[in-house]
Amino acid sequence: MPDASEVYKKPFLYKTQTPGHDALIKGGHLVKPAEEKKVRVKQDADYLFHELTRSICPECKTVIDAQILIQDNKVLMRKRCPEHGWFTGIISSDAKMYVDSVKFNKPGTIPLEFSTEVKDGCPLDCGLCPEHKQHICLALIEVNTACNLNCPICFANAGVGFSLTTEQVEFMIDRFVETEGDPEVIQFSGGEPTIHPDLMEMIQAARDRGIRQVMINTNGVRIARDDKFLDELAKQNPVIYFQFDGLRPETYVTIRGEDLLELKLKALDRLAEKGMDAVLVAAIERGVNTDEVGAILKFGLEHPAVRGVVFQPVTHVGRHIDFDPMERVTIPDVIHGIVDQSDGRFILEDFVPVPCCFPTCQVNSYVFVDGENTVPLPRMLDIDKYLDYITNRALPKPTNSKDVQEALEKLWSASAVPGSEETAGQFQCACGPGMELGYELSHLKDHIFQIAIKDFLDPWTFNVKQVMKCCVGILVPDGRIIPFCAYNSVGYREEIRDQLASEQKLENARKKIALAAKINSGTPAPADD
Repeated sequence: MPDASEVYKKPFLYKTQTPGHDALIKGGHLVKPAEEKKVRVKQDADYLFHELTRSICPECKTVIDAQILIQDNKVLMRKRCPEHGWFTGIISSDAKMYVDSVKFNKPGTIPLEFSTEVKDGCPLDCGLCPEHKQHICLALIEVNTACNLNCPICFANAGVGFSLTTEQVEFMIDRFVETEGDPEVIQFSGGEPTIHPDLMEMIQAARDRGIRQVMINTNGVRIARDDKFLDELAKQNPVIYFQFDGLRPETYVTIRGEDLLELKLKALDRLAEKGMDAVLVAAIERGVNTDEVGAILKFGLEHPAVRGVVFQPVTHVGRHIDFDPMERVTIPDVIHGIVDQSDGRFILEDFVPVPCCFPTCQVNSYVFVDGENTVPLPRMLDIDKYLDYITNRALPKPTNSKDVQEALEKLWSASAVPGSEETAGQFQCACGPGMELGYELSHLKDHIFQIAIKDFLDPWTFNVKQVMKCCVGILVPDGRIIPFCAYNSVGYREEIRDQLASEQKLENARKKIALAAKINSGTPAPADD
């Protein structure tokens, strides 16, 4: 007689009480009839895996892996923090535009000196470290943290903190010169730099060190209200990087916390009266002013003081971190908005990625303006062909190709400053031989209009690949130059702010002690200013 265990190993039919539903028992397990088995079919993913990069957790800022995915013609970043879980945010609303931009990537230019060592890896060694792949085209100095507005979207979270001395600024500029050799552009920012008492001396310090272009990042409040300040500013004549978010009062109420439209218009008119150049800088937020990009551009093209417009999708750091990461404004949103709102004046092909930084970070266009006529530069030459000189592709080159390459590199760079004779000359050269624009260089600059769209990273979109080629840097008093997006996203801003605020408190305490000692010794106290 066979062993019972052997019997039960053999499959046999089990008659169910339901006619036609015999079941097979195999190995002690009940198996449904073949006709009732569900066929499992492999499914394609509803997204395309594009690449793997490194990013940070939006909560704890830990460096983690991140996937770049393409889904429904959108580009997404998806990442997981071991402690805080999964995060997904949109990077680009036009996948084709994002992928095609890669062809404009060019080799970086290495700075003369680095300030930090490679220790923990990007983005934890910023300063610049030897792993950084590009020099700094545009350097910013935040001269203070104080501000005369309280904007809900402020990425710098302006307020109490520090105010740099002229000596500190001079050291930072000197360090920038050592790093770059022949730096081109410095922008003074804040807080609100126009309320710093030593701003004019700082501008002069930059001039004295050969900085060709000096910019002031301002909300325009003091320009609109302070005659004496405006007169002093006009003598220095920096380019005014001017916050201008729209042409509706409600736009400013939402973005800046109060209706500033009339003040903005007054400030721009006063700049025009002084013969000063301004670049409009529009913070673009979905549901607030995405429908105004065309109107902002039209206004800029028509106003006598304005030489360009920079559209900046709102950066979700600092004060503005409560948002839907799938609803952020991206570069293609702005481009499509301009095209749709410009009555045929612009087309998608007028906007070209900037090879200087990583090409998904910024796009530029230039417009030749002659009265009512506007002609974008990409229509005046084969922009793909000419930009190929920049990206080192093998193409037949004209005799002036070196000059053209240099001109295009300057135009499609963060160092390009609207309204300057240098930019006008580059524009003229880029148009190629035989193209007569009909203006002397000193007048041509008044006919060149720049459009830029710059998307800064935040903890949701932070991409190490982009940061490593960032060409916009923050100068800090200890001599480091920190890439702008790393400064805002990783924790450098908080580190530097706390350090400088503590040092300033200590210095103020020392001054009070010294003053008290003089008073107690009978020495007259200095008179108030």
